[in-house]
Amino acid sequence: MLHIYIKQNTLVKRIDFEFSKDELPNNILWIDLIYPSIDEVQYISSKFNIEFPSKEEREEIELSAKYWEDSATITINAHFLIKELNNNKRKDINFNTEIVTFITRSNILFTIRYSEFSTFTEIQARILASPKNFEDGFDIIDKIFEVRVEKDADLLEWIDKEARKLRISVLEKKDEYSYDKMLKDISNLQELNMEVRDSLFDKRRTMTSLLKSDKIDKDIKQNLVIVLKDLNSLVEFSVSQLNILDNIQTILASQINIEQNKIIKLFTVATVAMMPPTLIGTIYGMNFKNMPELDLEYAYPMVLFIMIISIILPVVFFKKKGWL
Repeated sequence: MLHIYIKQNTLVKRIDFEFSKDELPNNILWIDLIYPSIDEVQYISSKFNIEFPSKEEREEIELSAKYWEDSATITINAHFLIKELNNNKRKDINFNTEIVTFITRSNILFTIRYSEFSTFTEIQARILASPKNFEDGFDIIDKIFEVRVEKDADLLEWIDKEARKLRISVLEKKDEYSYDKMLKDISNLQELNMEVRDSLFDKRRTMTSLLKSDKIDKDIKQNLVIVLKDLNSLVEFSVSQLNILDNIQTILASQINIEQNKIIKLFTVATVAMMPPTLIGTIYGMNFKNMPELDLEYAYPMVLFIMIISIILPVVFFKKKGWL
């Protein structure tokens, strides 16, 4: 599917373009290829003399695969986090990392993506509502990264909020909140935090490279510098969040050890308390012929009484020592 944004005087118009029927318009500002077919990609590539990266090139991790520039074009492969839609009733929130390709040529922006992004929906609304703020494709790239960093900030704030709730739950454990679920929640937040941090690192490398380009005007570079400062603060916040989550995990592990120690202590006390009566019962369970206590009239209740006292005395001793 091809969405083409054209600027006519002070207005921007969106066209749902079909290359088999329509002719390319003039004054193109942005061509957004979403879920494009091979024919659509080849058509745009031939019309504008640009080369879209292959799937393998889009997924490579080295900087040369994320950003490269020649005399006519700039190509960017950027990671975007998108929320995964769950059909079940669980409240788990999952995110996937998707790659968006940006290419600029002759001040026109080309984007190719295979997922829906709220960032793009917001940018499209901004372009149609305030067309004077978008003179060329570089203005769109600038705003896309600005909005994306804002959304990453919102995501980190959500992680911080969930981490605070989790910390309270760990310190004030409720019976229905199991340790297994706590560990899973901590692991999920750590994984999401690392995904956000990797996404921020990816954007930082891209924006740093953009600032070095002579194709971008001064105003856009000034805004990118501001966004880059915000991004750096988010990276620091993300690192601190990982430390906080590690701290919560340590507290939880300590609580698990304390609970296990309590259980072991309880079994130890029970074992020690039962040893004297067990010894007494074992002695009088022996079938020797000459056992004088067997002939006593009150031998049985007396032995039972001694066994009970032998249980009570260790328990009282442990309580006085504070072990119970």
